[in-house]
Amino acid sequence: MDIDIAKLRGNYIYLGFLSPGDRETFRSLAKNELIWEFNKLLPVDDNYDVAFDEYFTEALDKNGLGGQQAFVIRKTKDSSIIGMTRFYQVNPKEKTVLIGYTWYIPEVWGKVYNKECKLLLLQYVFEEMKFNRAELRVAHQNIRSQKAVEKIGAVKEGVLRKDGYRNDGSIRHTVVYSIIDDEWRQTKEKLLSLIAESKND
Repeated sequence: MDIDIAKLRGNYIYLGFLSPGDRETFRSLAKNELIWEFNKLLPVDDNYDVAFDEYFTEALDKNGLGGQQAFVIRKTKDSSIIGMTRFYQVNPKEKTVLIGYTWYIPEVWGKVYNKECKLLLLQYVFEEMKFNRAELRVAHQNIRSQKAVEKIGAVKEGVLRKDGYRNDGSIRHTVVYSIIDDEWRQTKEKLLSLIAESKND
């Protein structure tokens, strides 16, 4: 999957390809229980370092998750790292992709950064890759993220009930949303409006 990273740059954030050299920066940033409250992807306990190394190594594997590309999210103004996101299950034949494994440091929650990140990623999916569908999946407990996804106009398609286990052993239910190419113009307008209304730091 060839991605023109220069087209994933906005006024407030820009994306870069995740690299092995980012490991220790992310090890420090990700060690926050608030980030993993709902999906339990990383345990912030004595097992953190081992779990983090496995998580980071998997994120670097472009053949993982049915084909993926992980991105570093940085503030445009000072290049500081504020989070991570991915394209995964990239299917050029069917023209579908999932956007997820997204997290941010709590200091930037509710600000402009995630909205612009979604704009850049979706814009790339529909305008550069010419795909038909982008899917987003959210943990059923994460009402805040569900509301954020719904606010940009994504369609809730349903809930995958008991579709697996979280890393703490609890049952996982996953809420599935999508945006298709026919809806992109309207969704893009919503995102641009939300970005204009948002406060940044």
